[in-house]
Amino acid sequence: MRITIRGHNLPGRRFDEGDRVRDNVHVGVQEGRDPVGMVRGDAKSATWDVDVKLVTTEDGELDFRGPVVQGKRGERFVYLTWGNVSGDAPFDMFRRAKLMLDAGVSTLARTAEREDRSLVATIDLTDGRGGPRCARLKSDALTWTVE
Repeated sequence: MRITIRGHNLPGRRFDEGDRVRDNVHVGVQEGRDPVGMVRGDAKSATWDVDVKLVTTEDGELDFRGPVVQGKRGERFVYLTWGNVSGDAPFDMFRRAKLMLDAGVSTLARTAEREDRSLVATIDLTDGRGGPRCARLKSDALTWTVE
């Protein structure tokens, strides 16, 4: 099954946390420990397409598997990882955002797989303070649909 992650409202390439300024911010999907599909923080939008395998467990629950799927069974998620890119450190990660693959998403995922469509996550990538959105994403910043 395909998951399409669409990010909008990126926070910009410069991020000042007060004690540290990052001037070449990028975001990507985390595959294993590495970012893939990096997009500049000042891009108009960002889109990632990732393939995920759906598995029905012995207790009838849906489980997500694949290179971008993180976490243990029952608590799966996909990370968006924020980092600064420079000559010294190709990607210096400083924040991550979790897209939880929970029960509500499972229902949509079953529909997407059955209908051979994509599960789509639409995300506002800037937090309330103007910085890169991080932590477990809530419904005010993340919407799941099937397209």
